Amino acid sequence: MTTHAATVWRPSEQARADSRLARYMAWVSDRQGERFATYGDLWSWSVRCPDLFWESIWDYFDIRSEERYDAVLADRSMPGARWFAGATLNYAEHALRDRRHAEPALVEVDERGFRRELSWDDLAAAVGSAGAWLREQGIGRGDVVAAYMPNRVETVIAYLACASVGATWASCSLELSPAAAHDRLDQLAPAVLLAGNGYPYGGRVHDRRDAVAELIGSLSGEPLLVVVEHEELGPPAGVDGQRWEAVAGSPREPEFERVPFAHPLCVLFSSGTTGKPKGIVHGHGGLLLDHLRHHALHLDLGPHDTFSFFTNTSWMVWNWLVAGLLVGSTVVLYDGSPTHPQLDSQFALAARERVTVMGTSASYVTACAKAGLAPGRDHDLDALRALVITGSPLPAASYHWVADSVGAGVWPVSSSGGTDVCSAFVSGCPLLPVRAGEIQCRCLGAGVEVFDEAGRAVVGEVGELVITTPLPSMPVAFWGDGDGSAYRATYFEDFPGVWRHGDLARLSEEGSVRILGRSDATLNRNGVRVGTAEIYEVLDAIPEVRDSLVVGVDEAGGGYWMPLFVVLHEDAQPNDGIEGRIAAALRASASPRHVPDEVRRMAALPRTLTGKRLEVPIKRILMGLPPGEVISREAVSEPQTLDEFAALARERHAAVAARRR
Repeated sequence: MTTHAATVWRPSEQARADSRLARYMAWVSDRQGERFATYGDLWSWSVRCPDLFWESIWDYFDIRSEERYDAVLADRSMPGARWFAGATLNYAEHALRDRRHAEPALVEVDERGFRRELSWDDLAAAVGSAGAWLREQGIGRGDVVAAYMPNRVETVIAYLACASVGATWASCSLELSPAAAHDRLDQLAPAVLLAGNGYPYGGRVHDRRDAVAELIGSLSGEPLLVVVEHEELGPPAGVDGQRWEAVAGSPREPEFERVPFAHPLCVLFSSGTTGKPKGIVHGHGGLLLDHLRHHALHLDLGPHDTFSFFTNTSWMVWNWLVAGLLVGSTVVLYDGSPTHPQLDSQFALAARERVTVMGTSASYVTACAKAGLAPGRDHDLDALRALVITGSPLPAASYHWVADSVGAGVWPVSSSGGTDVCSAFVSGCPLLPVRAGEIQCRCLGAGVEVFDEAGRAVVGEVGELVITTPLPSMPVAFWGDGDGSAYRATYFEDFPGVWRHGDLARLSEEGSVRILGRSDATLNRNGVRVGTAEIYEVLDAIPEVRDSLVVGVDEAGGGYWMPLFVVLHEDAQPNDGIEGRIAAALRASASPRHVPDEVRRMAALPRTLTGKRLEVPIKRILMGLPPGEVISREAVSEPQTLDEFAALARERHAAVAARRR
C-alpha cells in the first residue's frame, strides 16, 4: 500500500470544471461513448487505445493537413511505429494560425531591464519575411538552419521561418564554446548559421564575436552567416555575413510548406556523455500533437495565459517554451542570469510581466527555499497560478516552500521527460491534488511503467522508468544513424520493444510518480544537461591530469553536487593551483556549467577491467549505496578506491544532515 506525503495543493471545484482537460474529457467521452469518471480512467484508455486517443487529439485541436491520413497508427512496434501516414502539415502554421491581432505574442526581457514586445501580427510578418529570404537562398526540404543564439525574439522568428519552408532547425546557446557548438552543428552541415554577437550574463556583456568567427570558420559546407547584433559591439571581424534586418525586415504574409507527418522539424542534441552529442531528430507532426496535448491538457495553458520558462537555446525547454504559441499564450523570453541581480529575479520578472504560468528548474526552486526567500510576500504574484518545475527531481521540502512562500493557490507542476521526446512523460494534472515529492500523473498517451531488473512492472518499488506504448514524439531518428542501430541501442536494448528512459522512479498505486534521479551518467547543472565526454576532452589536454572522473549526485534535501575526481602525475605539488586551472579550462573550452563544484585529488580511480570509467557505480556509491551492492570488486581495477568513495559519501551525508539540523 502506498503511503502519501502531505497534500500541498488541491484544485477548486470551479477550477477543475473550467480546465481544458475537463472540457476535453467531456468531449471525448461523448465521442467514444465511454464514460471517463476519473483521470485514471482517461489515462488507461489513452494507452490502451493509442490510435483512438491520438486521433482525438488531432480532431480536438483541429489539425490542418493538406491530405487526410491513411491510418492513425499503421505500425505499433517500437521502434518503428508509423503515425498518420499520408498526412501533410506544418508546425509553424499551427503556431501562427488564426492569430492575427495586435496583442503580444512574444515579450523579450533581459537581465538589464531591456524589454520589447512583438505582436501576433508582427511575428507573422517577420516569419513571412525570413521565410521568403530562406526560399530566395534556395533553402527548403533537406537543408538545416542552425542558430548560435541567445533566447531572443530573432531566434523564435528564425525557428518558425525555418519550419515554414520545410527546412530543419538546430540551435546552440551562445555561451557554448565554439568547439562544443562545432561538435553539435558540424555533423548537420548547416546551410545557414544565425549568430548573435554577444549576450548579457551576471552583470556584464559577453562579447562573442570571436567565437562566432571561429565557429563559422570551422563548419563544413560554408554556411551562409546571418548576424544578429543584440549588443553594441558590431559584427564579427573577418567574416562575411548578412545582417538580420535584411533577412526579416520586409514584412509579408508567411507561406507554409506542408510536409509529411514525420518530416524533420528540428534536431536536439544528447548530452555527449559517451562521445560527441547525438543529433535527435524530431518530426513536425509528433511535436505538434505532443505539445498541444501537454500544454493545453497538462498545463491548462491557453490564449489568456502569459507563459515564461527560464532556459537557453540548447535545452529542449526552449522548444517547449516556444510551443506556448500553439495554444495562443503570450510567451516571455528571458536572456541573462536567472539570479542577477538577486536570487529571486525570476519571480520579480513574473510579477512585472503578470506571468500566469512560470517555468524554472528544480535547483532554482530549491536554492530559493534554502535562502529563505518569500517571493509571494516580496512581489505581486497575484497573476501566477502555476509554477512548472523540471530539470531534476524536486524534493518534498521545496513543494512545501512553494505553498508557504510563493502562494497557497499556486499550482506546483513538477514535470519530467527529456530531450529524447522534447516533452514530458509525467507531469501536471489540473484535476488532481499535488502531494509533496510526487509528480501528479502519467501523461495522456504515455504508457509509463516502472520495471525491475527482470523487466517486470512494479508498483511502490524503485525501478527503471519505461514507456510501453509508442508516442508520436519519439524521435524520427538519430542524425547519421542510417540503420537505426544507435537508436535501438539507446532505448530498446535492455527491454526489447519497450523504451528505457534512464530514470530511476517509483510509481504509486494511484498513478503518481517519484523520480529518483538518473540511472545513467548524464550530469544536470541547473536544469541543463552536461555531457561528461565534453569535460574529459578538456581534461585530456591538461598535462598534469592523468585520469579523471566526474559525476552528479542528487543529495537529500534537494542539493546537487558535481565533484570532479582527478589523478595527477607524480610530480604534482599540493599548492600548484591545478584546481583553478582546471576550472578555467573548462569554462573557456566548454561553458561555465561544465565547471565542477569541487576538484578532489585521488591516488587512483577505479575502472572496469576493459578500461571504462565507472561513472554510474560511483554516483550510486556517493548516493549512499554500499559498494558491494553496486559493482563486483572482481570486475574493477583498483577496487580499494571504492571504499574511499564510500567514506566520502558518509562524510557528505553527515555534513548535509548537520546543516539541516
